[in-house]
Amino acid sequence: MRVAITGGHGFLGWHTACRLRALHGVDAVRLGRAELDDPQALGDLLSDVDAVLHVAGVNRAGTDDEVERGNVALAETLAAALAAAGRPVGVVFANSVQAELDNPYGRGKARAAEILSGAVGATGGSFADILLPNLYGEHGRPGYNSFVATFAHEVAAGRTPHLSGDREIALLHAQDAAAALISAIGTDTRTVVGAESIGIGEVLALFQEFHDLYVPAAEVPDISTPMRRNLFNTYRAAAFPEMWPVSPQVHADNRGDLFETVRAHGGTGMAFMSTTHPGQKRGEHYHLHKVERFFVVKGEAEVQLRRLLHDDVVTFRLSGDTPSFVDMPTLWVHNIRNVGETELITMFWSDQLLDQANPDQFPEAIAQEALA
Repeated sequence: MRVAITGGHGFLGWHTACRLRALHGVDAVRLGRAELDDPQALGDLLSDVDAVLHVAGVNRAGTDDEVERGNVALAETLAAALAAAGRPVGVVFANSVQAELDNPYGRGKARAAEILSGAVGATGGSFADILLPNLYGEHGRPGYNSFVATFAHEVAAGRTPHLSGDREIALLHAQDAAAALISAIGTDTRTVVGAESIGIGEVLALFQEFHDLYVPAAEVPDISTPMRRNLFNTYRAAAFPEMWPVSPQVHADNRGDLFETVRAHGGTGMAFMSTTHPGQKRGEHYHLHKVERFFVVKGEAEVQLRRLLHDDVVTFRLSGDTPSFVDMPTLWVHNIRNVGETELITMFWSDQLLDQANPDQFPEAIAQEALA
């Protein structure tokens, strides 16, 4: 299956592309602003795709009219490209629940749905109109994607964001939104995706709770519910990589050294050890939700991480001479390699017991050729 994502380099587009790769083995064609500026060129790009996930949108602009018109213009460009392609293509529109409201953003999204529905109908394709609530998740842009992204970055930086008002708001994690979009491929439907309500002030309080526990000693907070886990992963993404590695306090006596590797407030978890011969490597995978820690107990190790669908690699050097650890962010490919001359002893911890049927572990190499 060939899938194209408009706005494929943005927040929801990236999450959706990651999910397609992880669960469906599909590397999406990710379309950005440059491709959306030329309907004819866009039509050429869509000539061999089976489905288009229209995620691109305008959330913020200088004026309300620019917000409304911007979303309409994106739909018009895609509609023209579908007509130029001259063949049935299924379209899934990442709409907003605000499309049912009379505001500039809502009017723009509602009109975009009408334009796309007409264009798809003219070519014989399927059209799914998926109305999404407020989204949050890893690597949202502060000041743009949501108040959650703003709060996460501010708290991770040690600042206290201003809370101008408090109310209940429905939130949906970006991976759940991506799941709804992907499952709608090939269908004709209009669906309002449900979400969990939470107070804006409660979100801020949770981030502050996470920060107070996580920064001093990387203590894992209560992540016993999906909302807590997803917000914690959002906070961890905002804190990465600046806070790593962490070296805990070492208690030494004539018997040897004692140090704490993981302390968790809630939920289940598992810890295990490994030995790795010189030059050998472990990992080369990523997770969608799992919270995982690598703790080097003895030997010399290099930990590499690369954000999925990105090129830059973050590298940490850890040594058993100064026991230290790094937590693996979700949706980051990671590995650990023995770069010393003696055996490497590593302790691993994750917040969930291994489920062989659903391990939340997807193989991929750090090396750049893995992106080809």
